[in-house]
Amino acid sequence: MSEFKSSQRFHSLKPEQVAVLHQVLSDIVPIHGRGNFPTLKLRPRDIIIAVRASLQKQGIMVRDVRLNGSTASHVLVQDNRMSYKDLDIIFGVELPSQEEFQVIKESVLGCLLNCLPAEVNRERISSATMKEAYVQKMVKVFNDQDRWSLISLSNNSGKNLELKFVSMLRRQFEFSVDSFQIILDRLLESYFSGLQAAGCVPAVEVLAESMYGDFEAAMAHLRYRLIATRNPEEIRGGGLLKYSNLLVRDYRPASETQIKTLERYMCSRFFIDFPDVQEQQRKILSYLKNHFIGEERSKYQYLMTLRRVVDDSTVCLMGHERRQTLNMITVLALKVLGEQNIIPNTDHVTCFYQPAPYLAEHNTPYLTEPSYCSYYIPQGGSTLLYQPYPLHLHTQTGLV
Repeated sequence: MSEFKSSQRFHSLKPEQVAVLHQVLSDIVPIHGRGNFPTLKLRPRDIIIAVRASLQKQGIMVRDVRLNGSTASHVLVQDNRMSYKDLDIIFGVELPSQEEFQVIKESVLGCLLNCLPAEVNRERISSATMKEAYVQKMVKVFNDQDRWSLISLSNNSGKNLELKFVSMLRRQFEFSVDSFQIILDRLLESYFSGLQAAGCVPAVEVLAESMYGDFEAAMAHLRYRLIATRNPEEIRGGGLLKYSNLLVRDYRPASETQIKTLERYMCSRFFIDFPDVQEQQRKILSYLKNHFIGEERSKYQYLMTLRRVVDDSTVCLMGHERRQTLNMITVLALKVLGEQNIIPNTDHVTCFYQPAPYLAEHNTPYLTEPSYCSYYIPQGGSTLLYQPYPLHLHTQTGLV
């Protein structure tokens, strides 16, 4: 990012953008409890202020607090086609040792405990119990290049409140459209001081930063739904899944010539980080679960888009490994159709590879992509044939 002046990274929000940000931070977000634990109805700004104060009381200084990810993009560009899910909050902190992780966890869970209804006997509830009741996911990373932790609070509609505590992070974005971070400190101070009139948007300057480096270029990519990045070799394996999601949501490459290189980087990294087909399947299923809540109809399109990218851009695998992965994604797509009752139950799906025609320079046929998937329907005894892309479903007697 050194080729950019620091001023090009920052931008002052317009009053209408500050109004959207104020609304996002002030809207009630339900944190759903498991078992008999009640739903906590929190305003993001209240829990952020409480956690920051608790950390500082425990001796952990907070450099700044930022809104990150799709919600930051939503604040900057209001587009009906763009939806935000997780509310990603980044606390900039110092983590010299792993002891600070425990302090952070106890602080967050203690703040949640204070949010329980007054009639609940809080003295009998441990932090471990609060974790089981309200935490969706908890991650801790501590090494020479990355020191951060994540506490994701449960929300059944997919809008998790994610609190991230970052000391060092090698890569803070994957693509320019998700590189925005909005610095919340001035807004939080206005809430804490109570100087603004009830219901009014605070009249403070709020800065946003693009970790991509060039704020205006990143904003243009966001407005026109373009996919671009820097240093693609640094993107982790999950970047392939995010990229496929952008394609499904009608984003397109900013550069057709560069995108093939980017796709190859992302496929290679995906297979480095998830070398086993079972690991790949778990990662894909987890991504579907976390990013397509309420969008079940988009899952099939997503999986077939992912399959197309893997098919076109994977150069680092042996032939049988590549076919294994393509087969796994195809079966997942079929199962999605089965779950949506677009095709019957898919418990007995098997994909077959047939030899392609002989080539003059080869003495033996070679295996291509799956020419069909066979699905046995127990009730009728018929066989369903599936040609991976585009979708065609056939039986012995015609279309299903």
